[in-house]
Amino acid sequence: MIKTLDELAVKVADSGRKYRIAVAWGQDPNTLGALDRAVKAGFAEPFLIGNRNRIEEESDNLGIDIGSCTVIEEKDEAGSAVKAVEMVRDGSADILMKGALGTDKFLKAVLDKSAGLMKPGAVMSYVCAVQLPEYHKLLFVTDTAVLPFPDLDQKVAMANYAIEMAHRFGIVRPKVALISATEKVSGRFPNTVDYATMCKMAEKGQIKDCIMDGPVDIFLACDPASAPLKGVDTPLRGDADILLFPTLESCNPFYKGLMLFGKGELAGMLTGTTHPVVLMSRSESENSKFYCIALSCLMAGGD
Repeated sequence: MIKTLDELAVKVADSGRKYRIAVAWGQDPNTLGALDRAVKAGFAEPFLIGNRNRIEEESDNLGIDIGSCTVIEEKDEAGSAVKAVEMVRDGSADILMKGALGTDKFLKAVLDKSAGLMKPGAVMSYVCAVQLPEYHKLLFVTDTAVLPFPDLDQKVAMANYAIEMAHRFGIVRPKVALISATEKVSGRFPNTVDYATMCKMAEKGQIKDCIMDGPVDIFLACDPASAPLKGVDTPLRGDADILLFPTLESCNPFYKGLMLFGKGELAGMLTGTTHPVVLMSRSESENSKFYCIALSCLMAGGD
């Protein structure tokens, strides 16, 4: 079982495979630095799509040799995303990665109905694996970036994506905590009604290979001492692997708080696409981008 993000990178490197990564507008320092680390670790073959002069200038400033990268000239920011998606679609690359361009332009290419990367009828979501000094294992969190107010079907998709990712990390039956402000199902909190339905689905095997409970708060999900103190019987036992949040407004601030105040590190990616898609903020650290690249390679590699 992969227990840390460094172990994730080692696992991918030990596979002996190099993954071809098409990077849209690949000319910002943190992206170039992360790719350089992935190349040196032996698991990445980058295709940098963007302004050649900028790419070479940034690489020189960082002291990075891009001789192992293929640079593809593209003057237009949006055009770099279209080209990167095209490379993944036609099999020239295994993974799509966002560089310095805006998220709206990047996602427009990904979501294009005729030339994008969405699976037919799929829900796009985002799952990240978070490493925290104060938690004893990796914690998978969803949805931190895409779905503002997911309905029941979208929550089920979110859960399935997170469960699939946890399986790739070697967790056979991940514990899924459906997060709320209360432990009771109540019409005052409509998401708790969806959670009750999801728990029934898990019991019947409609959501497979997991232990699911909710609604629960963060304490019941992640603190073993909380269940006896609150008098709540939960199969999670304060040992959750996955936290599923009801809205983007609740999940995004939570994970950013973990990064800022909890000294967290993360690896995350879009889900629902035909190929792994690395989507990170332009301001995200080189370290996080490196882990995201490693995660995308793990998910591209199959079982």
